[in-house]
Amino acid sequence: MYKLKMVYGPVPSRRLGRSLGVNPIPFKTCNYSCVYCQLGRTTHMTNQRKDFFPPEELLNEIRRVIEAESSHREIDFVTFVGEGEPTLCKSLGWLIRKTKEIADIPIAVDTNGSLLYREDVRNDLSQADIVMPSLDAGTVETYRKINRPHRGLDFKAVVEGLERFRRDYNGEIWVEVMLVKGLNDTERELKALKSRLEKIEPNRTYINVPIRPPAEPWAVPPDKDAITLAHAILNDANVVDITEEETGEFSTEGFTNPEDAILAIIRRHPMREGQVIDTLRNLSFKKKALPKKYNIRDSIKRLEKSGKIKKLKYQEKVFWLTMEEKRGHD
Repeated sequence: MYKLKMVYGPVPSRRLGRSLGVNPIPFKTCNYSCVYCQLGRTTHMTNQRKDFFPPEELLNEIRRVIEAESSHREIDFVTFVGEGEPTLCKSLGWLIRKTKEIADIPIAVDTNGSLLYREDVRNDLSQADIVMPSLDAGTVETYRKINRPHRGLDFKAVVEGLERFRRDYNGEIWVEVMLVKGLNDTERELKALKSRLEKIEPNRTYINVPIRPPAEPWAVPPDKDAITLAHAILNDANVVDITEEETGEFSTEGFTNPEDAILAIIRRHPMREGQVIDTLRNLSFKKKALPKKYNIRDSIKRLEKSGKIKKLKYQEKVFWLTMEEKRGHD
């Protein structure tokens, strides 16, 4: 049984169904340090593209999972998403092209969109079927407050890069707007954001809020009235609300015991305690179901006692996170 290091899932996605995640970036390597990031504050701030992992190893992991018949049937998308910003991976275009040669599965890239002012990044992403950039602000002041970008990034260039990509790209662009209370949920900010979106003309715009513990404890969802206002201002047939928690099971493909699976899943995707339990209860290891007497909560307690995971309460729910994450709550 092989152990995956850079590929995980498939996992349930509110936008993509069953998504096989591909992580071409080391943990928290990014050119943003967004206040709402579910993985915590950025620990390696960089704006330089390079290969952080051997591209061939990444491709081999993708191939192994796709060629496994049981997994292939469950994959709706292969998604390059990462534990940081995936477009910082210099070989991203090569990986997308080679993945398309392996199987006829749609490819998506989940990105903050910050590097689309670069021609090489636009060329790389042009090979994907769907590109999902973020745009959380319509003004430079709010952009700096909510995304906390690398000093080498210019808001005007970032927005113009998104507009340029829209003109050249033949696939679909799904923009995600993350609303944070007190930052980008006012009428002024939402109207400024609308003016930017009108020039980008995305196929879909997703309105989201922080549903998992954010990097900064004060980065919480806006009030219901503010979310209603956002829908009114951004009103368009293509605006989709994903402010509710996702449902569905996570794959434990490639793991031989529940505790390894727990660590692997929450490393990239902090989870509610109930979701951890349901995922492991309904899946099997070595093609055998967990024994009826097996207590998943005992596994969680052992991992907590060993210092590998920690519990955090957010919005009156219990979440489990890996200790590798450096959060504003600490």
